[in-house]
Amino acid sequence: MGDDSNDTLHDVETYRKTVLLYEAVQKKINELITTSGGGTEQMSPEDRSRYRELARQRDELQNELRVMEQRLLIDDDQA
Repeated sequence: MGDDSNDTLHDVETYRKTVLLYEAVQKKINELITTSGGGTEQMSPEDRSRYRELARQRDELQNELRVMEQRLLIDDDQA
């Protein structure tokens, strides 16, 4: 029983850290959009490339969060 509790705490901590990473990437995206006048159309090619990379990172983090949420919900249902 102790191992399950430790695993759940570890999963929750990992989830929390991933949320913070997601929020940091989203903040960088927002800053990039704001500095370019509100859209990707006005971005330089370098900024547009950076935007795409950040968006890819954000999407990967969002997918990780969804997987973790499912695992945490399943674990919660079994408790």
